[in-house]
Amino acid sequence: MGKFAHDEIVPFKESELAKKDQVANMFDNIAFRYDFLNRLLSAGIDVSWRKKAIREIKSIQPSIILDVATGTADVAMLTYDMLHPKKIIGIDISDGMLDFGRKKLIQKKLDQFIQLQNSDSENIPFTNDYFDAITVAFGVRNFQHLEKGLGEMYRVLKPGGKMVVLEFSKPTAIGFKQFYQLYMNYITPSIGKIFSSNKNAYQYLNDSVQAFPEGESFLTIMNGVGFTQTYLKKLSFGICTIYCGSK
Repeated sequence: MGKFAHDEIVPFKESELAKKDQVANMFDNIAFRYDFLNRLLSAGIDVSWRKKAIREIKSIQPSIILDVATGTADVAMLTYDMLHPKKIIGIDISDGMLDFGRKKLIQKKLDQFIQLQNSDSENIPFTNDYFDAITVAFGVRNFQHLEKGLGEMYRVLKPGGKMVVLEFSKPTAIGFKQFYQLYMNYITPSIGKIFSSNKNAYQYLNDSVQAFPEGESFLTIMNGVGFTQTYLKKLSFGICTIYCGSK
């Protein structure tokens, strides 16, 4: 398994905990404000990003879907609304986020179609070739071992199945690139501190985006663990990218 710079980026540099444990603790701490901050920091555009990602698996009409790093189940719920699969299973390592997700599911009467459980992306508790499709929105950056997590998702995906990853990336257009860097370096951590008393979480967001092997580099890693027909689509001047691969 290869080692990537992003594997070393952690929310709390002084902590001795493993990255995945730090990430779980971080999300436990910000869970109560997570949805609100997502909408605020992205000016609401994150919802349209999620919809575009979900449309990439529409053509295969998946019946059983895995949503990795499901958080508060935003993508799982949107996927159900758009595709009406038989079942969606959402996994995450933060109990705080999952608790909020379960409340949302009960409120929207979706708890019989969407199940949430605490599971690690590097050790997915399902048999080989189980899911028709896999979604991951803003989660692969948090993997402790990127290749291992992608390899596990490939393992549990059925032949003919498709994975779609939505992840932050760095825009390259002159002018916009500078504004984006200013926003990520100063504004995002400041807003995060004001609203969630956890500046570390939003500093980590920026650090992990900067170190992530994006674009063609990420497709190369996907190909390396077995995915075929890989492609990417840049959204909103490249702030965000959709990556897709089949089995």
